[in-house]
Parts: sequence; structure tokens; C-alpha cells
Amino acid sequence: MQPQVDLVYFNAGGGHRASAQALQSVIGELGLSWQVRLVDLFQVLDPAQRFRRMTGLAPEDWYNRRLARGWTLGMAQELKLLQALIRMAHPTLVRRLQRHWALTRPDLVVSLIPNFNRAMFDALALARPGVPYATVLTDLADHPPHFWIEPRQPQHLICGTPRAVRQALAAGHAPERVHATSGMILRPDFYRAPLVDRPAARAQLGLDPNRPTGLVLFGGHGSRAMLTIARQLPQVQLILLCGHNGALARQLQAMPAQAPRHVVGFTTEVPQLMDMADFFIGKPGPGSVSEAVQRGLPVIVVDNAWTMPQERYNPQWVQEHGLGIVHHSHRSIAQAVDRLLADLPALRERVRAQRNRALYEVPQILSRLLADAPAAVPLGLAA
Repeated sequence: MQPQVDLVYFNAGGGHRASAQALQSVIGELGLSWQVRLVDLFQVLDPAQRFRRMTGLAPEDWYNRRLARGWTLGMAQELKLLQALIRMAHPTLVRRLQRHWALTRPDLVVSLIPNFNRAMFDALALARPGVPYATVLTDLADHPPHFWIEPRQPQHLICGTPRAVRQALAAGHAPERVHATSGMILRPDFYRAPLVDRPAARAQLGLDPNRPTGLVLFGGHGSRAMLTIARQLPQVQLILLCGHNGALARQLQAMPAQAPRHVVGFTTEVPQLMDMADFFIGKPGPGSVSEAVQRGLPVIVVDNAWTMPQERYNPQWVQEHGLGIVHHSHRSIAQAVDRLLADLPALRERVRAQRNRALYEVPQILSRLLADAPAAVPLGLAA
């Protein structure tokens, strides 16, 4: 009988769902005989979409709209409030999740989301004793307390950096339950061979084949920070990826510039577009920074009061590995670009030395968890 593996995600930010889909895809590519189910946590907790009916938006839409507008100041305090509400709702969350897993009977649950892991672990332990639970951190490090790593729970933690491994061990998790990978989970197409003829590909987009080119990306919903960056870099050739933010794309297309530009809405060809660039400009998100490094691009990221709390280690990671430039305001982006271009050969060498195989390492870890798991003891549904 094929084991049932649940990959739990939500749509806040997009990276959690992308990681779940990437894992599902590579599990199929590797020929593993698992039944993989993508589980949207909010669909389980609110199947009738009462929150959407009351507010007009899904819970994750509030977060995504703030990202698109760049309204990230104060998120550290809001995160504490959210976590307090989750703790208050813990019994209700556990009951709903327990009922879900008692009915769907997974053999392994893999979380790719923060904040809810205590409730999900407790619910699975009640519904399916003996079934392993693993949390895959999709951030470069935890933002304690109660973000990714919950203390005193015998769950497995899959960590993409030495910093995250140290945090898990410091929280009291047994070494045999802490599993290191070589980076963040990326989509399979980020591992494919690069473009053979980059100058020709640039020319097809109306770009100068021989001009240094930056790629600007602020996640799947874009950000108004891209307008500031474009205004500050009129003489720099840019590829600007706006994701689902059509209004932003139209504003950028209408903006005058002295250098060629290519503005893109939502696209699945991010790796190919990265191959046409020489460097990356964006927020210090773990996914986009890791994707850029995987395609050989030194990065320019900002670190200031607007940096989201869970991403505050990421600029430090860039500096620790010498992978790019960290600056403090998009209004100083021109100076950051000058610094990067002056050191571009050395930065490229350090970027190319990075070896991220996490997408293929995580299924190996999950295979061991399934092989070592005792048979689940089915229990009846809670009254």
C-alpha cells in the first residue's frame, strides 16, 4: 500500500505553496511510490470560508496586499499579536485538525509553514499516534519564539542553514530529529542548464546584449519599492518582474528611462530571465535570494526597519557568504549597484561556489522518516 504524505502549505507570500509544489513534483520525478497530497491549512480550518465572507478577503490576502504595497513596518508587533491569537485558539485548531487527519489518515505530515506547528503536531499525535511530523523551514533561520521551531515536541526539523540547525538544537530537539540540507527548496527548473546564448536572448527582449543587466524581483505580488528602484536607476538596464501586480507593471512600463528595460507580469520563466541578468535586486526573501544565487547572480538586498522580522537574518547570510551587497534604503540603490559592479567577478565566483541540492535532499530525509516510523494506531474521532 502506498504511503500517504501530506504537504501542508498556505498562500501567504507564495513561497510556502511553491515549496510544497516543488516537493510534490520532485517526488514524482524520483519515482517514489507515495500518494502526495497538498493540504491548504486554511481550507482545513475554515472550509466554509467564513473569514472571506465576513471580510471579503481570504486570510492570506491581507498579508499579500501589504507586501505589494510595501507596508511591512510594524510587522514584528503584529506577528506577536497573531501568535497570541493562535495560542488562544489552540484547542479549537487542534480539534479541527485532529478530525481532518483522523478522516484522511496520512502516514507522514510535512509542514512548510510557520506559526501553526504546535497545533498541527498536537492534532496529529491525537489522531494518528506514531505518524511522523516534520517541519521544513522555508526561511534561512527561525524567528523565535513559536515561529518555526516549537520546543519540547518530538517532531522532525529540516533546516537549510547551519544557523537554523543550531537554533533547533538550542531549543532542545534531539540531534537525530534535526536534519540539515544545503539550502532552501527551489523549483526543479532552477536546477536546469542555463541559457546557452545569453546575448541573443537579451536581444529578443529588446535589451542591449552587452550591457550590465539587473533583474528586479519582489515576490509574486511585486512591490511599490520597484518604482523607487526604477527611478533611481535610469541608466541601468533592468528586467523588472512584477508578478500578479498588473498596476505596477503598467506604471513601470510608462516610466521614462535612458537604458533599455523589460517589464514582465506573472511568468513561469523566472530561471530563464535570471540567466539574462548579471545581478539581482530585491527584498531579502529566502526564496528569491536562493533562486538568484542558484542561477549565479550576486544579489543586492535591503536591510532596515521595513525588513520583515522572519527575514532579518537573510541580509546577514548574504554578507557572511560574500554573495552581494546589503544597503539600507532603496534611495541609495545606485551606489549599491556601483559597488556590486566594481566587485562583480569576485562576487560571481563566490555565488557559483554555492551548492544547493535541498530539493533532492528533503525526499531522502522523508524516506527515512517513513521507513523508521512505527505503524500508526488509529483512534476514533473526538466527540
